[in-house]
Amino acid sequence: MPKKDIHPDSYPVCFVDVSTGKKFLTYSILTAKKTEVIDGVEYMVLPCDITSDSHTAYTGQKRVVSTASRIEKFQRKFQRRPARA
Repeated sequence: MPKKDIHPDSYPVCFVDVSTGKKFLTYSILTAKKTEVIDGVEYMVLPCDITSDSHTAYTGQKRVVSTASRIEKFQRKFQRRPARA
């Protein structure tokens, strides 16, 4: 017999990818003030930065991130200095 009142309440939620605009409809314990009615159901709308619609591992697109300046900054900071006599 399942125990009552041990699980949190879940609500219909619409996660929206902010970069592509794709919507993912599901249930979650997360809540939001902004709502939207989709197919007659009221969903709480939660923005997401990265989803399977925009993540490079799922899309197959590679994004080049310039790390040259960070590497040069690191090397300058920790470069060996000549020993003092």
